[in-house]
This record gives sequence, structure tokens and C-alpha cells, in this order.
Amino acid sequence: MQPDVAHRRRLTADLVAERGFVRVVELSESFGVTPVTARADLDALERAGLVRRVHGGAVPSGAGSAEPRPEREPSFEEALATSVVPKQLIGERTAALVRSGQSVILDVGTTTLQVARALRARDDLDDVTIFTNGLSIALELEPEIPRFTVVVTGGTLRPRQHSLVHPLAGSVLDEVHVDLAVIGCNGVDPKLGVTNANLPEASVKALMLQRAARAVVVADASKLGEVHLGRIAPVDAFDALVTDAAAPGILIGELRDAGLDVLVAHAPDRP
Repeated sequence: MQPDVAHRRRLTADLVAERGFVRVVELSESFGVTPVTARADLDALERAGLVRRVHGGAVPSGAGSAEPRPEREPSFEEALATSVVPKQLIGERTAALVRSGQSVILDVGTTTLQVARALRARDDLDDVTIFTNGLSIALELEPEIPRFTVVVTGGTLRPRQHSLVHPLAGSVLDEVHVDLAVIGCNGVDPKLGVTNANLPEASVKALMLQRAARAVVVADASKLGEVHLGRIAPVDAFDALVTDAAAPGILIGELRDAGLDVLVAHAPDRP
């Protein structure tokens, strides 16, 4: 470890001990590093037993189990405006896994929307059946009918996210078994698994996972190491994670050690 990294992490541990709770964004701004680097620092300190990671930051390792009040869940449009290029690259890498004649579950989300756009761009694909609980994804894929068959699940509409959830969200999913499920999330942690901020959506995602021969979770680097309220499944329940090149190598290694194949989406001019 380089001395400047060691010094920054010592200061980070001191801040957590002094304040009782420090957010990732505060560390990023204080030390002039990216949020991904700040999260990696907290992960390293947690492994050393110096802090405990919670949603959005860290508390002292001896702190109680109560976490800070969660931040407001961003709308679909707000989330769409973040990490645009990484999500596009993840979408292209994930769409490359699909073959003509296959059936696919495409979960709601801004990263999965990029998967839908990448599928549209593949003029070599034909006879693909896509099940989705995302209204934005269904509308994105509509121009490709009849090349693609688009099936929207039943359920109750969640405002702001444009997603369909229980009750009745499983009415279609209970009757199918698909080749591939592409699942979005809010967090991927080696120990605590794949999680989502919203419990109703997490429940539907878990059902999607059960209905597929293979399952891929898509998450940009900002979601790695994050843990949220609704647990979808342990990481080894998925066949692969598709993420972007900003993902910390240490987290990629831990996820692979936990049994998850990690596919890193690079820009076209990268190896």
C-alpha cells in the first residue's frame, strides 16, 4: 500500500471515530478522491475491524445496528442521468450475451434500459422474447416488434420508478422459464449479497432469478460494496456480474472469491 493511501485511510478511520458516521460523499470531497476510492477505503477499514459499513458511509465498528435514515430513492429519470457512459458500456456487454431465439427477463432499471437499447442496436438478433416489469423498457423495445416479442408482467405500478410490483407481479413470471435474466440492483456486496433499496422490487427480482436458467446482475462501480434494505440473493446465486472499468480491483477479487464471475465492460478502444 502506498504511504498516501495508508495515511488517507488512517485519517478516514479517525473521522469515523470522531463523528460517529461519515458519508462516502464527504470523504470523496475531503480527500479529493472518487466515491469509488472512498468506498474502497471504507471496505479496507472494515476488513481491518476499524469501521462498520452502512448504507452511504460507515460508523465505528462498535456502533449499534441502527443505520442512518436512508436517503430519498431517486426517480427513474434522476438515476438515468447518472453514470451514463458506464451504464451504456454495461448495456452493450450484457446484450452481447443474448442469442437469437432466446428468452430473456429484463428487470426494471436505468442500467437494464441501456441493455434494452443495446439489444435494439443488434441487427443480428431475431426471434427474441423479452419479459419485463419496466414500462420504460417495454416502450424502448416496442419499435422492434415483431423482431422481438415483448411481454409486460402484471402488477401494481410504482410511481417514479415506472416498475410493476406485487400484487400480481408474479402472474406472468410464475408461468415461464427463460434462458437469461438480467437483474438490476442498488448494491452488490461480497458478504451481504445483491440488494435493492425497495422491498417490493427486491421481491420481484428474487422471483425473476428463480425463473431463469442463467442470471446476470448489472451494476456500475458506484453500487459495488453497497448494501440496501431488500436482499435479492447471495452473490453466488448469479452466474455473473457485469460492471464497468471503475470497479475497484479489490472488490472484484472479493466477489470472484465469493463465487461470482465478474465481467468488466470497457470502452471500445480498451482491451
